[in-house]
Amino acid sequence: MKARAFQKIYTHIENITKATCTVRADGVHNEEMALVAGRPAQVVKIDRDRITLQVFPGTQGIPTDAEVVFLGRPPVLTVSPDLKGRFFNAYGAPIDNGPAIEGEEREIGGPSVNPVRRKQPSELIATGIAGIDLNNTIVTGQKIPFFADPDQPFNQVMCNVALRARADVIILGGMGMSNDDYLYYRTMFENAGALDRIICFMNTTEDPPVERLLVPDMCLTAAEYFAVEHRAKVLVLLSDMTLYADALSIVSNRMDRIPSKDSMPGSLYSDLAKIYEKAAQFPDGGSITIIAVTTLSGGDITHAIPDNTGYITEGQLYLRRDTDIGKVIIDPFRSLSRLKQLVIGKKTREDHPQVMNACVRLYADAAAAKTKLENGFDLSDYDKRALEFAREYSRELLAIDINIDNDTMLDTAWRLFGKYFTRDEVAIKQELMERYWKE
Repeated sequence: MKARAFQKIYTHIENITKATCTVRADGVHNEEMALVAGRPAQVVKIDRDRITLQVFPGTQGIPTDAEVVFLGRPPVLTVSPDLKGRFFNAYGAPIDNGPAIEGEEREIGGPSVNPVRRKQPSELIATGIAGIDLNNTIVTGQKIPFFADPDQPFNQVMCNVALRARADVIILGGMGMSNDDYLYYRTMFENAGALDRIICFMNTTEDPPVERLLVPDMCLTAAEYFAVEHRAKVLVLLSDMTLYADALSIVSNRMDRIPSKDSMPGSLYSDLAKIYEKAAQFPDGGSITIIAVTTLSGGDITHAIPDNTGYITEGQLYLRRDTDIGKVIIDPFRSLSRLKQLVIGKKTREDHPQVMNACVRLYADAAAAKTKLENGFDLSDYDKRALEFAREYSRELLAIDINIDNDTMLDTAWRLFGKYFTRDEVAIKQELMERYWKE
């Protein structure tokens, strides 16, 4: 990030807070980048000639006579096919000791795609994780979050999705990621030989928190380039959107804005929607699908961050530790993909919708049986069989470490039906029973 020749330099800063500074200047635009004492900053407020700048690394040590130079443009990302296989920071600069990317500069953070240019999603994105593909199938152009407690292995799940998903380009955006998690991703990608289709933008815990605000826009600018110009099926993985929202709160509070629910800024909904609404299926074949982790504080689903996220996205994937099998599973009750009906039974095998419904219904019967047991009631033979089914169903189909294709998932479910239930108890259409039932 360099200043151009013959640019005007301002040397009188009127006000400095922990994250912002104010200077009087003319001809400045909102979201324009600047250098304050050599530190990257961005215009966040314009009041006539009073310009408020958000200084990404913080303002500590900046004197009132520091040099302020406006760069005349918002943040940009240089795009080219060479982005694949590379790791970048929040500004789009390489952090993998590789060369700088040569290509076209694109402004980040532009508007979402005009709805007229969108096509109804109709393509399956298989993740290889049975708890997703069987019960909560994801469709190209969909936006869906992972809701998880901070101590759950959501980075492991996202890494598995990146390695297994049937997409042309995978773009990972890490926000507030620990160095251990960053190295975990990098090592897994390199060892799997998958770097040729993966792009990473990383903000770690050692980087300024405010820099997280750039990461989603960097990811989505790269995604739009590949989806529109190369007609690629692009999957964007963002982790962790709660830390992104926390960065929004830091900036808002330091600018003395009145906070809304849970100390979040009043603009939280539109800030999140600006990101998630970039998901789209394009008429020419390219697509952008977004899966984003939202960590929950104490499992509180009503907190402003997951609450606003739920209004914007098309369902959610919910991680839960199943104490009966000692593994983390994709919770079939609290998870939901609102677009799955567009592909199940159409892009997948004909029995998929009925098998999915039967599995969840029988799993619910097992949950009812477990409640009876905990309350001291006697269990029927059916209750006992339902409980055995639930344990094996969780172990073989819901656990996050299961990596099988769609047909194998369905065949596994049929095998479990035949092992624990009669045909009448499973209650699937007769013609499908005749074709797939396994004694």
